Amino acid sequence: MTAAAPVRRVVIAGASGFIGARLAEAFREDGAEVALIGRNGPDARWGDAAAIGALVDGADLLINMAGKSVNCRYTPANRAEIFRSRLDTTRQLHAAIAAAARPPTLWINSSTATIYRHADDRPMTESTGEIGEGFSVNVATSWEEELFRGTLPGTRRVALRMAIVLGDGSALGPIRALARAGLGGPQFDGRWLATRARRAAGTFHEYRPRTKNGRQRFSWVHLDDVVGIIRFLDAHPELEGPINAAAPHPTDNRIFMASVRRAVGARFGLPTWRWMLEVGSAVIRTETELVLKSRWVLPERLESAGYRFLHPHHEEALAHIVGGSSRT
Repeated sequence: MTAAAPVRRVVIAGASGFIGARLAEAFREDGAEVALIGRNGPDARWGDAAAIGALVDGADLLINMAGKSVNCRYTPANRAEIFRSRLDTTRQLHAAIAAAARPPTLWINSSTATIYRHADDRPMTESTGEIGEGFSVNVATSWEEELFRGTLPGTRRVALRMAIVLGDGSALGPIRALARAGLGGPQFDGRWLATRARRAAGTFHEYRPRTKNGRQRFSWVHLDDVVGIIRFLDAHPELEGPINAAAPHPTDNRIFMASVRRAVGARFGLPTWRWMLEVGSAVIRTETELVLKSRWVLPERLESAGYRFLHPHHEEALAHIVGGSSRT
C-alpha cells in the first residue's frame, strides 16, 4: 500500500478580487489546501505579520493578487492607495518568506502589461519590450522592484505581467453594457488639454499624436488562461522573472468592440471621441488611459516554454464568456 501524496498548500493574497477568487476555487478543485490573506482574512489579515508568516512558512505556492483597482480617477488619494496596496502587501510577503524556515518554492506576484510603452509600431515581449512612462508605469516598475528586491534563495519569483483579463466580470462587464446600450463603437484618441497637476503626476494620456481611428492595440487574456498559466508556471521551475500573461493574438480597439457587439447581439455601436471619453470618464470616475493606451504584448516566454492557450482568439473567448461560465 503506497502512502498518499501530501496535500499541497497554496496561499493566495487578494483572493476577494475577480482573479483571486477564481484561483482559490481552481486550486481547491485540484485538491490543494488553500489559505487566504486579505483585508478581512479569513486566514490572515494584512498587518498581522505572525499570521501571514505562519501561512507562508511551509506553503508550496504563494500567489499575490492584492492591489486597489486602477479603474478609478487618479486623484492624489487614489494614487497613494494604488501604490500602497501593491508595495506594502508585497513587502509584507517578502518579509514573511525571508523569515520562513520552509519558504514557498514559488512566489507569483501580480504585475501588469501596462508596464510597456504605448505601442502601435511593434509588439512588446519580455526580451524586446520597452518600459513606458507615467503614473501607471511607475506603479508597475516599483511593484516589480519590491518583488525582486534582495535574495530569497529558496523561492523562485515571477512577476505576472497581465494584460486585460476577460471573464464574467471585471473589465468586460461595463464594455458589454455599453454595447447593449448602442455605445459599443470604437474609442478615438485625439487632443485634449491637460492641467499642470496631471502632467506632473504622470496621469495624463498625452496625444503626440497617438494612434488614430480606434486602432490602438488591445492585448487581453482569458481568465481561464490566467489559471492555466499559473498552473504551468508551478510545473516549470525553469521559468522565473517577468512573464507576459497575454493571449498570442492581440487585436485592436475597433475590431474588439465590433466583436463585443456581435457577442451580445447589438446591431450597431456609436463611436466615442476623446472629448466624449474625457467627460464620460470624469462622470463615472475612471481614466481615459484605460481605453486609449495602445497595449501590444506577446507571451514570448510562455510560448517558448510550451504553454498552449485555451483561448488564443478573442472572438472565441468572448463567445465562451457571454455564452456560459468560464472554467478550466
